[in-house]
Amino acid sequence: MSDKFEQLAQRVLAEVGGKDNVISLVHCMTRLRFTLKTKEHVDKESLKGIPGVMGVVDNDKQFQVIIGNDVANVFFEINSLLGKKGENGTAEAEQAIVPEKKKITPKTVALGILDALIGTMTPIIPAIIGASMVKLLAMFLEMSGVIDKTSSTFVILNVLGDSAFFFLPIMVAVSAATKFKTNISMAIAVAGVFVHPAFLDIMKQAGEGQPISFMSIGLTSVFYPYSVIPALFMTWIMSYVERWVDKVVPSVTKNFLKPMLILLITAPLAILLIGPLGIWIGDAVSQIVYGIHGYLGWLSVALMGAIWPLLVMGGMHHVFTPTVVQNIAQTGQESMVKPAELGANLSLGGISLAVAWKTRNRALRQTALAAAASAIIAGITEPALYGVALRLKRPLIAAVITGFICGGIAGFGNVVSYSMASPSFITGIQFVDVNNPTSILWVGAVMLLSIIISFFVTLLIGFEDIPETIPSSPVTGKK
Repeated sequence: MSDKFEQLAQRVLAEVGGKDNVISLVHCMTRLRFTLKTKEHVDKESLKGIPGVMGVVDNDKQFQVIIGNDVANVFFEINSLLGKKGENGTAEAEQAIVPEKKKITPKTVALGILDALIGTMTPIIPAIIGASMVKLLAMFLEMSGVIDKTSSTFVILNVLGDSAFFFLPIMVAVSAATKFKTNISMAIAVAGVFVHPAFLDIMKQAGEGQPISFMSIGLTSVFYPYSVIPALFMTWIMSYVERWVDKVVPSVTKNFLKPMLILLITAPLAILLIGPLGIWIGDAVSQIVYGIHGYLGWLSVALMGAIWPLLVMGGMHHVFTPTVVQNIAQTGQESMVKPAELGANLSLGGISLAVAWKTRNRALRQTALAAAASAIIAGITEPALYGVALRLKRPLIAAVITGFICGGIAGFGNVVSYSMASPSFITGIQFVDVNNPTSILWVGAVMLLSIIISFFVTLLIGFEDIPETIPSSPVTGKK
């Protein structure tokens, strides 16, 4: 099995220009995300033709190779070829590369923001998912009478489930420091101010109307735990502060003066300007997203369910990650994006089952069955998107139609998510309200109808089957 991944890694690395062309590499649940020196040596068509590669996405900042469920294994092998151990899902090149300066346009700014969000949020999502599922487990154990709400076991489980959210600024700072190539320890030191008990107490006093200032400048009352944007902005600014300080500080004093100046410059900026601005931006985005939901109601969930596969294909679904994370952290639930994603994910499983049922191509049938299992059981949809939907075109239409219908059902039934896990048949428990037993009926209806409707719509509109290239069997006469 390792030989299979090793060969795939070798071919992928060769087609992206080889080891010397890779600046850095990270991976999410299904994609290898390369930052390359140049894309002149990349052969996209050859990459797409490699068995085990489901597709490629070039979003200017990153070059993404879609692998599917085996991405971690391929990532490990590529790291070995790059001479890296690949800890924490990242690999960095040995030499520092000066990024090519590009003209500032609305497109490059938007792509830069998207790249920063994806690069920062992707490594910390597993911790957020794990924490939210533990919190959900504690809730179910308490409601079922297995443990008492006042017991130390319940308290510890809740702390375990809440820690990733409470210390989100620190996790974001670590991830962003890796992304922006700045000192991780310094980023933690500054982000630590946001969640320090003494600072939280000062923010509480400011919120109660007491005049609080720093260097004679009044402080705005802001609650930073559970937030994403302030730490992200702060670390980005710190990366520039660090470079400037490194240039102006004499070499003989760098070991103590450089970190001191970084802290004295970045921390005041963070608490006086960057932090409040980040909170304002995060709240504004959240209000826009959920304001639309409040205005359109179930229709907003239906529309999100319809376009979700298209967002995933372009990597644009990550735009909603900070908003969803912050909403779940602050309110304990999320009512638009995740419910829409539930129907969209399972509909991609349904179209894959329909293709496996109807196709006469044995290789395509195996691909479709694996894609269906990935989407329905694990909520990982790239195998279905790139291995089935995009490849055959029409099934994608069936997924969009079903996503709209089942998103509307989820919205009409007030289905909400209590976790960040990728929605699937197994993680459907994250949508169950323990205080409202009828919620399980709505969740069950969305899941089952997503598979059933997408299955029959795919069979109804049909698709152009891919002929087999394997010669016919002399015994059965079948291809």
